[in-house]
Amino acid sequence: MKTALDLVAAAKAQIDEVDVAHADGAVREADVLIDVREPEEYAAGHVPGAINIPRGVLEFQLSSNPALEPRNLKLVIYCKTSGRAALAALSLKAMGYLDVCSITGGFDAWAAAGKPVAKPVQPDFS
Repeated sequence: MKTALDLVAAAKAQIDEVDVAHADGAVREADVLIDVREPEEYAAGHVPGAINIPRGVLEFQLSSNPALEPRNLKLVIYCKTSGRAALAALSLKAMGYLDVCSITGGFDAWAAAGKPVAKPVQPDFS
């Protein structure tokens, strides 16, 4: 029986990953940067410019949004530590997307490297 970690390892063997040292360039060159974490994770901080499409609805959202349907889009995917992103990248590859990569180490590695983090601004009602 396979574990979640087995599935992630198998996915990582079949996808492209960019290490955090080179992630800035991949993010700049991406047509779409997708954070596949849950909305509350995204709200706590995310890579600037990322859109939030949780892993559980990713394929459905891409299939129902005409702007995200072209298979030649350059997509960069990340999650917290890169497991969900690896599974997502493999799924998008299976859907026919031609240029998909995942950020090795995910958001945690990005933030630990001191790269910019966007956080929503809460209104001040005082």
